[in-house]
Amino acid sequence: MFSGGNALARERKFSTTEIFRETERLLLTVGYEGYTISLLAEALNVSRAAIYKYYTNKEQLIVDFMLEHMEKMIQQFASIDSHQSFIVQLDEVLDIVLQSKDLHRIFSMVHVVDTKGKEEIAKKMERLHELHKEMYTPLQAMVNKGKEEGLLKESISNTLILAFIFQSIDLPNHTNMPEEQFSHSIKTLICSGILKEKGSN
Repeated sequence: MFSGGNALARERKFSTTEIFRETERLLLTVGYEGYTISLLAEALNVSRAAIYKYYTNKEQLIVDFMLEHMEKMIQQFASIDSHQSFIVQLDEVLDIVLQSKDLHRIFSMVHVVDTKGKEEIAKKMERLHELHKEMYTPLQAMVNKGKEEGLLKESISNTLILAFIFQSIDLPNHTNMPEEQFSHSIKTLICSGILKEKGSN
């Protein structure tokens, strides 16, 4: 019969990177309500106790996951050269957004995270909302540039334009179109709409 100490010594080592990778996969598969520490432990082939050394509950884990990926997206948007033309900037933004479309689905779950009686998580949720606003700062500047260049309609608010861009990535690829072709089609819809230009096919 093995002692508890020996059992702990046999516990597989794992990182927060692995935790977040499996968390993303599980959230996309079973959703927020279906996600549990038990499922995560099973996916990582470790005990629940091993997970609890990192996170005491699923809310804390999921919010930390969201914070890390939100910060990465902000860094990506901030790295876009604001001196480039609107079209070049938009293409880079769309590449980032389309590559992160699965994360966008997970971010939409934020409203169901339970913060009742969990002050630390509530504070992190406030930080998440602050980051969401921060993320839009370089994007607002990009849209303003598009209007200055006469490429975007002044009558449409910046907020609506950005919401349209972000919501477009949620369009499902029901026909299993190759990813590159699908991304190109989404970009075309955002930039040109569904109407043909006169003389085009």
